[in-house]
Amino acid sequence: MVSTDGRLRRREYWHLPTRATRVLLATPDAHLLAEVARTARALGLAVSASPDLLDLDDEDGGRGVDRFFRRLARELTTAEAEDLRVATDPPDGRAALAARLLTAPTLAVELARRGVTAEIGLLAEAELWSVFQPIVRLADRAVVAQEALLRGTVDGREVGGEDLFFVAESAGWLSRLDRIGRESAITGAAAWLGDADLFVNSDPASVHRPEVDLAGTAQVLEDAGIDPSRLVVEVGEVSAVRDRGHLLSVLEHHRARGWRVALDDVAAGWSSRSLMATVRPDVVKLGRALVQALPDDGARTMVRSVVELAHTLGAQVVAEGVETERIADEVTRLGADLGQGWLFGRPVPPPVARVSAGPSR
Repeated sequence: MVSTDGRLRRREYWHLPTRATRVLLATPDAHLLAEVARTARALGLAVSASPDLLDLDDEDGGRGVDRFFRRLARELTTAEAEDLRVATDPPDGRAALAARLLTAPTLAVELARRGVTAEIGLLAEAELWSVFQPIVRLADRAVVAQEALLRGTVDGREVGGEDLFFVAESAGWLSRLDRIGRESAITGAAAWLGDADLFVNSDPASVHRPEVDLAGTAQVLEDAGIDPSRLVVEVGEVSAVRDRGHLLSVLEHHRARGWRVALDDVAAGWSSRSLMATVRPDVVKLGRALVQALPDDGARTMVRSVVELAHTLGAQVVAEGVETERIADEVTRLGADLGQGWLFGRPVPPPVARVSAGPSR
């Protein structure tokens, strides 16, 4: 749907857990299970224990379980919370129970979904849309691309993409929000993008089975009439180094569909240079912190190093965070091809006059 301010929005509802009166917790760590059992008993919950499993009942209508979750959030480490699987109000029957436990979230995810460790209200019922920031050719300042950034409205206040993705990752919904971000970018830009490229951010960890998880994005791109070669998928350096094998598998599927790849927030350390050589991106984006450190001599040396390697690999270089003419001149002299930042334009909603309503979703 299109709102009165021209934003192409989609309302999303996220299934949040209701108050539970029975909880199963499973872990192979016997010591951790014993500690959790002691906490449950101290809070008045009925505890049945068997190897690797606790079965908790709350005769206080679920209020005891709420207190139990809050206590665990304070007392357990992140690693311990990730090591426990949780099933609330499980089904009867051995087969159904086994299936539920196999797909049960970790305690860390359960706590986030219940708003114990993350502000789940950011996603409980959010209106999501994309804003767009221009990327210009430094030689003549012509706009050659737009980067899409996800935004949300929650209870009348605007929420940035960083907060949205933090909550989604905490609650185990990264894949869903990442897909929404890709599709929102495409549908939001389709009516007015023209010949410019479209940069969209994506975390490789959100794509489990590329041939399936990316099919919807490919279909939206086709429906929008945007040539696949104009889609540039940005992968952040931090997320890219988590699992290089998986990263390369995902990027192979991007390229098989005709999409290009950008490596975001690149610095000049060994890990950046190694990652660039492995990924061989089509676009390299200089990190904002590095760009804004100019004209420091050390920053100049690092920028020049990244630019030379990127050009050797056949990649274009985008300087992010360009906010002054002085920095624009610096990155141009150092060989950057493109620029992005407040000097050239801030992230804004799509142009009102050129947005097509299209079908609501």
